[in-house]
Amino acid sequence: MTKPRKRIVTDPNQLSLFDLLQQERDERLQTTPGRMCCSSRLKVAVLAAIKAAPKSRETIADDMSGLTGQAVTVNNINSWIAESHPHRIPAELVPALCEATGSIEPIRVLAETAGVFTLPGVDALRSEVQKLREEERKISAERRRRELFLREIEG
Repeated sequence: MTKPRKRIVTDPNQLSLFDLLQQERDERLQTTPGRMCCSSRLKVAVLAAIKAAPKSRETIADDMSGLTGQAVTVNNINSWIAESHPHRIPAELVPALCEATGSIEPIRVLAETAGVFTLPGVDALRSEVQKLREEERKISAERRRRELFLREIEG
């Protein structure tokens, strides 16, 4: 005969191992000097976006110029991604680069460095719908608790 298994009861206030590891990582990152420096990751993301784009650099530069109203040239783009140049893409041009190349990776690098996560439009809507469902469940559970309490009070 086998022994009956003990049920494991977890405390909802207890952190999971994953939560503990993530909390420790976050605390370590908060004290790391230069933790917000993302220039090399941004340069890699810009280069990858340009290489993966189905357009030429000339077309990307023209699209960015049209989107921003600023003159963006192929030389500008080349200087942003060249190893030998210390030039970086201006932050106000990153959204136009993302639009022109079809890649959100450069803006994602900036957002994640700031602790914000980006989602494409459809995924963002799905996320909002899920958030609304969770809020509905919480409100429904709270309503049931109050109804039960009301029944107890009324007898």
